[in-house]
Amino acid sequence: MVRVAAGVFAPGHLGELTQVVPFELVDAVLAETGRVQHRLRELPSRVGVYFLLAMCLFPEVGYRLVWDKMTSALAGLPAVASPTAKALRDLRRRVGAAPMRALFEVVCGPLAQPVTPGVRFGRYRTVSFDGCSSLKHPIPTGTGPGSIGSPTAAIPSWS
Repeated sequence: MVRVAAGVFAPGHLGELTQVVPFELVDAVLAETGRVQHRLRELPSRVGVYFLLAMCLFPEVGYRLVWDKMTSALAGLPAVASPTAKALRDLRRRVGAAPMRALFEVVCGPLAQPVTPGVRFGRYRTVSFDGCSSLKHPIPTGTGPGSIGSPTAAIPSWS
């Protein structure tokens, strides 16, 4: 028998996140880390976890816009909370980092199976990096050998 969360924050109501990260998993992580709310709230801890995940999907917008995107399928329902940015900040602080860390440890790993086309090149697993936001090394400065502007800068050292 499949157990389904009741109410306005039932699976599927918060978008695709509840289909990728099931609410049973979120509840288990919250219980394991001791972050389940102790009283009935308009914004339960489970919703806080999905809110934090949604914040990762939309890092360039504020709390209210993330909330609006996350609950857009529920527009017009009277039971949907319309929290302030402060209430969402308090929700984020109340949930904390521990449940997110535990959730990551459970779901991290490659999504594709080894037999999925395009996952492997020969015996190697293919990997892609986004070079736009990767760490940049500082340009060496100075006048010594190998520094920018010196005659030996382009000559590799094999010693």
